[in-house]
Amino acid sequence: MAGLYFAFDISVMPGLARGDDHTYVTAMRNINEAIDNGLFGLLFLGAFLATGVAATQQQRRGRPDAARWGWLAFALYGLSLIVTAIVNIPLNNQLARAGADATAARTRFGGRWTTGNAVRTLACTAALAALGRALTLHGRASA
Repeated sequence: MAGLYFAFDISVMPGLARGDDHTYVTAMRNINEAIDNGLFGLLFLGAFLATGVAATQQQRRGRPDAARWGWLAFALYGLSLIVTAIVNIPLNNQLARAGADATAARTRFGGRWTTGNAVRTLACTAALAALGRALTLHGRASA
């Protein structure tokens, strides 16, 4: 998820920002419709659940240091889910229902969505780093 969000930060949103309002709104609507599918949902929630399962397993196997890093990753990814639920999805829904005034729709959407996405990117990147640390500790405990 960190990679997906980062791609939006450095390419998708800056690329869309170069276009006119109608193109921006139409493209974002199309992106939002395309990404709203079962496979994405499975990966989106599956990563969160797998992180929690991994942290639980580390805890049960007596690896408290690895478990702590796993729980940190779980919390950070959870933060990204919360931001998605309270910022990005509501904005996506507003954009989908917006009328013909593309300028107004873009104005209400763009800055807030991009800021929310940057928070998601940071949270998921930090979660990935925490998972890397947990994996390192797991490997040391196993050796």
